[in-house]
Amino acid sequence: MWQLVKEFWAFLKQEKKWWLVPLVLLLLVLGALILFGGGSVLAPLMYPFL
Repeated sequence: MWQLVKEFWAFLKQEKKWWLVPLVLLLLVLGALILFGGGSVLAPLMYPFL
């Protein structure tokens, strides 16, 4: 897993694709929200965003 992160970071530095960082962070946050909020009280609040 860490190897993938290191390779992605090296790719960003080499290719100057800094616009990908917010996109990846947003996808990670949404994934965590779906994973941890799926069976909780937060589930009804997430439906408008999905």
